[in-house]
Amino acid sequence: MELTYHTLDVFTDRTFGGNPLAVFPEAGELGERAMQKIAREMSLSETVFLSPPRSAQGTRRVRIFTPAMELPFAGHPTVGTAYLLAATGAVDLSDGDTSIVLEEGVGPVVVEVKVEGGRPVSTRLTTAVAPERRPAPYAPAELARLLSLPEGAVGGDGLEAEFVSFGTPFLVVPLRDLQAARRSRLDLAVWERLLGDAWSRKVYLVSREAEGEGVDLHVRMYAPGAGIAEDPATGGAAVLLGPYLGERQGTRDGTLSWKVEQGLEMGRPSLLEVEADLEGGRALRARVGGRSVLVSRGTMTVPDELAQD
Repeated sequence: MELTYHTLDVFTDRTFGGNPLAVFPEAGELGERAMQKIAREMSLSETVFLSPPRSAQGTRRVRIFTPAMELPFAGHPTVGTAYLLAATGAVDLSDGDTSIVLEEGVGPVVVEVKVEGGRPVSTRLTTAVAPERRPAPYAPAELARLLSLPEGAVGGDGLEAEFVSFGTPFLVVPLRDLQAARRSRLDLAVWERLLGDAWSRKVYLVSREAEGEGVDLHVRMYAPGAGIAEDPATGGAAVLLGPYLGERQGTRDGTLSWKVEQGLEMGRPSLLEVEADLEGGRALRARVGGRSVLVSRGTMTVPDELAQD
């Protein structure tokens, strides 16, 4: 079986920045194990497999795989897939800005496509489910050891570590400054001991001190259990800033926004734009978006006996 695929760089406006993504636009005949094998072969943070939608409202059915597992939802695959569909003519852009619906494991995810001159400029998803939050029963000293940092580097500004999810859970850990974020290194032995049975083993670091001009936050994300040593841009974690930070700012009703940088330590600078809508002091939904760049197009030969594996 010959399968066409595309690669993109997501949350960037230039090639070799952002988070790389592979998308197989006609993967309806593939079995789940074959998808996992292909994702491992691509060796990117995520690989996407598309098939016809199951509902009249859907644009495509989307399955997302890391090198080690399938995800019910992820930000950069969703944003990047929408951009690919728009850029390759699979979505009609004749009427300007439009919305598409991607059917994912969490349900239908709406993605807005911003259009200028008949071409897509950026894409932005809206979360499909309500946020979930759970306490993180770890002392700052334990989290500091997890990140190979001195104890004083964790916390600050009244923030504490917490598990948060908008479809995919993360352990959100606040850091005191940009230097701590830059110096952090995940200690795998501590990670295994501390998070072995946790709700999430993905670690999302947040610093309120950033490097870029006009940028609000500097973040990093480690997910070795998913086959991702470090992620250059994590949209599924960025939306968590709504409930994690927004609900602590005292805003009862309205929209909050942040510009978030990620991937600088990896040489893949990424910029994510996040919004959260607060109602009665609760962040019930969030959006994350940015630019993407088409990078390559190719074919992969999948042995017929493996295609349905």
